[in-house]
Amino acid sequence: MSSDLVEAPAPAAELDATVIARRRVLRRLGMLVVAVIVLDILAVIFLPPFPLGGSQGEACAYPTCYITGTLELPPPHTVLDLDSAHPLASGSVVIAFHPSISNTILTMWIVMVLLLLLTFLSTRGMKLVPNRLQNVIEFAYEGLENFGVGMGGPPAKPYIPLFAAFFLLILFCNWSGLIPPVGKIEELRAPTSDVNITLGLALVSFGYFEFQGFRKHGVRGYLGRFFPIYEFRNGIGAGIIAMFVGLIELMLEFVKPVTLSMRLFGNIYGGEVALAAITALTLFIAPVLLVGLEVMLNFIQALIFSILSLMFIVLAIESHGDEEGELGHEAAEALEHPSRPEPVAA
Repeated sequence: MSSDLVEAPAPAAELDATVIARRRVLRRLGMLVVAVIVLDILAVIFLPPFPLGGSQGEACAYPTCYITGTLELPPPHTVLDLDSAHPLASGSVVIAFHPSISNTILTMWIVMVLLLLLTFLSTRGMKLVPNRLQNVIEFAYEGLENFGVGMGGPPAKPYIPLFAAFFLLILFCNWSGLIPPVGKIEELRAPTSDVNITLGLALVSFGYFEFQGFRKHGVRGYLGRFFPIYEFRNGIGAGIIAMFVGLIELMLEFVKPVTLSMRLFGNIYGGEVALAAITALTLFIAPVLLVGLEVMLNFIQALIFSILSLMFIVLAIESHGDEEGELGHEAAEALEHPSRPEPVAA
């Protein structure tokens, strides 16, 4: 009887703890909303929009100039021209090589330095009982590891560090565009809103999973995935069909970096355009909802890029090519000429 009386207040205590935790979360969300509004107000006061092609401080009429003056064109701004003697031609030039440091590269370098500094501080002097920063880093990495292995299976585990590096770098590059100074001044801009950056990331991913495919199966074995000549042993028709499918796979292989880069660039740049237009029109309140949506979409886009890279690696190292052809040929022969079972002794 007495024990029941002692244990009775436990549910009420748990309920109070839950209410306190919810109030704490709501309080933090409220502080975040207020911080976004304050940053928007400060950005309008200290970094007001200016006419497209004009300079900082020029008069800007509301609302048309606020929208056009806030939007960024796809070509990045050059912060440092490394070949000023030969300026880049304008007009019909679509693709050109001109050594320079753009605002997207500069912002990406800043993000990389901050991430490396955070990694160094969180992994220096690691303890069995982690502190708060180490606990957050370990929780994030373990979450990414469990997710990556759950998607790609055990073969994906050795490549989790690359998956996590891609995810964190792209995520913070995406989120950098939501900070008011980034995009408000010409020297800073979200790196993933530049197709040159996203194409570079996609080419790194492409080169890595192709390298892993050749390393795992060798040149002959990996190319057998795209040129399955061994299928001609099963007949001319089977060989022609296999070669046709292999050539389609070869073309799709070169489409992978294009889809990786364009998906990331399109979503991030489109989100920046929408956020700039809504912020210019409503100034303070409405952008809070759009910023929350962009935080989620930027997270999803970073996850899509990194998980697709991981899946492409797993597909490149899985068994295929001539090995599969040999196994299929042996299985076909076994079905055509089944061996007589040996008598079982009584």
